[in-house]
Amino acid sequence: MYYSENTVVYYKGEYLKAKDVRCNIYDQTIHYGYGVFEGIRAYATDSGVKIFKAKEHFDRMKFSCEVALIPYPYDNEKLIEISYEVLERNHLQNAYLRPLITCTPNMSLSKAIASQLLIAAWDWGAYLGHNLLDIMISPYRRPNPSGFKVAAKITGHYVNSILACQDAKDKGFDEALLLDVDGFVAEGPGANIFFEVEGKLITPQLGSILPGITRATIIEICNDLDIEVVERKILPEEIVSFDSGFFCGTAAEVIGIQSIDRVPFKKEWNDSKGFLIQQAYKKLVLGKDYSLLVA
Repeated sequence: MYYSENTVVYYKGEYLKAKDVRCNIYDQTIHYGYGVFEGIRAYATDSGVKIFKAKEHFDRMKFSCEVALIPYPYDNEKLIEISYEVLERNHLQNAYLRPLITCTPNMSLSKAIASQLLIAAWDWGAYLGHNLLDIMISPYRRPNPSGFKVAAKITGHYVNSILACQDAKDKGFDEALLLDVDGFVAEGPGANIFFEVEGKLITPQLGSILPGITRATIIEICNDLDIEVVERKILPEEIVSFDSGFFCGTAAEVIGIQSIDRVPFKKEWNDSKGFLIQQAYKKLVLGKDYSLLVA
C-alpha cells in the first residue's frame, strides 16, 4: 500500500493527508495521459537522509514539461526542500518519491493551460526485487521517436510499459525487454539495460530510449572503475553472444538478468561486471567510497 490514513503529500501548494486529496475529473491529464512525473529515491546515510541526485531529477522534470508544452512555474531548489519535508512528515528515510505534474481541466487537444504539482513518498523496496531476472523480448516496441518526445518522462508513455510488462508476466517471465521501432534493443518497461561483452559494457545509444539518470550514473561509475562503455545500436540476435546483462533505474536500482528468452548468459552474476557495478552503486547512494572495488 502506498499510503495510509496518516500519509501526507504536497499538492497544489499545501501539505495534505493523501486520503483527503481530490482532483478534477476534467483534468487534461486524466483524459489524455498528458502529464509529467519523476521517480526519485532517498537513502538513510551516515550523515542523514539524502535524496539521490535530486537536482538531476527535478531538472529533467522541468525539461519534460518544456518539451511537452506544460507550464512549469516551479523553483527546483524549493521543490527539493519540499521533498525533504514530505519525507520528514511521513517519518521516511529509505523511500521513493513521486513528483507528478498534472494539467488542469481542458478537454481540447491543445497545450496545457496550467499545471499542478503533487509530491508523494512511500517506502518501496527494489522495484524488480533482488533475484536475477528471466526476461523476454517483447512483441511491443518502444514509441517511435518521430511521434513522441521519448527523452521526456511523460505519463502517457507508460501505457506502453504496462502492456509490455504485463504481457511478459502473463507468459511466465519476470520482465520484458523492448526493441525500438527499427528492431534494435531499446530498454525495459521502466529501466535501461547494459550488457557485458569481452570485458566492456555496451548499452543502447540515445534516440529511442529514456536517458535514465541511473544509466548516466552507471556510466560515471564505469569511468571511475576504468570499465569501457560503448553506446551503440544492438541487434537482438547479438544477445546470445554476450557474457552478462543488467537493468538499471531509480526504482529498480541495479538488478542482474539471468536469461533472455530462456537463454542464460555465459557468466555467473557474481563474476560479472554488472555485479561489481551493483556493489559500487549501493555504496554511492549511501555516500560511501567505491573506488577500491576492482574491475
